[in-house]
Amino acid sequence: MKVLVAEDDPIFRRGIQKLVETEYELILTTNGEEAWEALQAKDAPRLALLDWVMPGLNGLEVCKRVREAQHLAPVYLLLVTARQKLSDIVAGFDAGADDYITKPFQVDELRARLRVGKRMLELHMELATHVRDLQEALANVKQLQGLLPMCSYCKRIRDDRNYWQQLETYLSEHSEAVFSHGLCPECLEKIAKAEVEQVGN
Repeated sequence: MKVLVAEDDPIFRRGIQKLVETEYELILTTNGEEAWEALQAKDAPRLALLDWVMPGLNGLEVCKRVREAQHLAPVYLLLVTARQKLSDIVAGFDAGADDYITKPFQVDELRARLRVGKRMLELHMELATHVRDLQEALANVKQLQGLLPMCSYCKRIRDDRNYWQQLETYLSEHSEAVFSHGLCPECLEKIAKAEVEQVGN
């Protein structure tokens, strides 16, 4: 999975790279504008670590832009900052961050939070696939409803284009029903046997 790292401090950026590059494909950026560009690119990263304080756009502003951009695929945003006040944490989540980690952090904590992000994205993609499959299935479902004009003699159905057709043809076109043919006892006795006797004569 691709992970965007937006960090202006070269030492800290390199440290994050060493910590997670064996598990993820990293895209490294040095400011908010580069991060925003990378998140709009084709096949963009779906998981991002954003430093709060960066030149140009800061991490909060990138979060806001991502959440306001309806055309972007879902992105899991992890805000990284030295700010630890409750008001800052609330501001981070209000801006659209999915998670918030304060500097300095433990290596295992960062890796665990990235795994959570990856798991959430995988669940989201799985759910999106199920929803798409369900929508396709519903689009293919044909329902019978309303009053069907039927000839009282030949039992043919008049469709909505004012054509008369056999009942089984109409049902096949408007439902998932599959027909097999046979003879009821009465028809077997009255019609089929009579036809067999005529052939025999």
